[in-house]
Amino acid sequence: MSIHAENTSYFSPQAGRQISVPAVSEARFAIGDVVRHRLFGFRGVVFDIDPVFANSEEWYESIPEDMRPPREQPFYHLLAENDESSYVAYVSQQNLAGDAEAGPVDHPSLHEMFDGFADGRYRLRRRLSH
Repeated sequence: MSIHAENTSYFSPQAGRQISVPAVSEARFAIGDVVRHRLFGFRGVVFDIDPVFANSEEWYESIPEDMRPPREQPFYHLLAENDESSYVAYVSQQNLAGDAEAGPVDHPSLHEMFDGFADGRYRLRRRLSH
């Protein structure tokens, strides 16, 4: 899926600054897709996509340097779960793999954004879609 940016920059509240973006960015996953983190194994549902890194410098610098992903790739906001809890995650494209075949995700906020799990993905609630 191509993400076409109308502007070449936008203000990110998480980053607290303007974010420069390419005119087109290639995203492997879409809103509603179920994914798994390649390194840490947690699963999640995509609920938003940034065409490039758009979080705070503190967040980025907190990642160990040898594991720090390049900024110039899509980053995904996930309703995530592991064996112990549910949370919101922000993950680079390089660290995600599709995981629809493993079935639905059990996150308490899913019902607020999505109608249900069908054909390996979640359908965005009609009132939230454009």
